[in-house]
Amino acid sequence: MNNNDVLRRLRYVYDYSDSTMIAIFRHAQLKVTRAELSAWLKKDEEEGFEECNDEQLATFLNGLIIEKRGAKEGPPAVIEKKLNNNLILKKLKIALNLRSDEMMEILTLAEFRVSKHELSAFFRAPAHKHYRECLDQFLRHFLGGMKLKYRDKNEVKTPFAWPEKTDAKSDTPNSPEAKS
Repeated sequence: MNNNDVLRRLRYVYDYSDSTMIAIFRHAQLKVTRAELSAWLKKDEEEGFEECNDEQLATFLNGLIIEKRGAKEGPPAVIEKKLNNNLILKKLKIALNLRSDEMMEILTLAEFRVSKHELSAFFRAPAHKHYRECLDQFLRHFLGGMKLKYRDKNEVKTPFAWPEKTDAKSDTPNSPEAKS
């Protein structure tokens, strides 16, 4: 996943307007114009598309933390020059104040199962022997689960159920006429 895709998905999940997105960048001390934001939100093949670099996405995610949890006292958070999926996932966890079981619930909504041990491996230091790299597929499923939880929470998702068997003599399932 590229940074632009993450930015687009987060905008969709929370239904943020341009002005809200600009304000989130401003929380983390980055002034973004509407034209810059529009270029980052375009699809890769659209005319006028510009790539959102790691530092810009890190700034947005730090601003999202401030938007969701409030500003902390002291100096502003350091903006990472290089981002990876593990850092993106960690910043989303902090912004949404999620525990492991809540993250697993979000992933379950996206029909993706993971154990607590697998999940905790994403948040370990890269030098740790149990560190695991967060792949694009995992981050994509997590963002999809966020969409289902936060954006589509009013839509009821019904689990799949096989249709009842019908008897050849009757069109109604399990009818008394069919059993005689």
